[in-house]
Amino acid sequence: METFYWSPRTSASSTVDFAIRKVQFGDGYTQVSGDGIHPRSQKWTVDFVGDEPYLRAILAFLDRHQGYQSFIWTPPLSDKGLYRCEGYKTSALGGNKYSLSAEFIQAHHP
Repeated sequence: METFYWSPRTSASSTVDFAIRKVQFGDGYTQVSGDGIHPRSQKWTVDFVGDEPYLRAILAFLDRHQGYQSFIWTPPLSDKGLYRCEGYKTSALGGNKYSLSAEFIQAHHP
């Protein structure tokens, strides 16, 4: 399994979601429990800016994984884990500078 070793150059932000089961009873009581063996999931929006060779290397990595194959990545403020990227967006900034925006979705071992 490959490791994604590039660091976002501009920004990275995360969203954490918890899978829960919730039942609301008529008397106002709510019962809540975790859903599944991995109820916590993380998504990261990552942005990269650089010249053509720098971004081509990142694009080649993401294209090799085709949106469904996981890779190892260590996000900011988190432990190393498995992630996948289902798509990305690129922009030409001029002067041989480009930007890449992607969403890394946490994956789990089967």
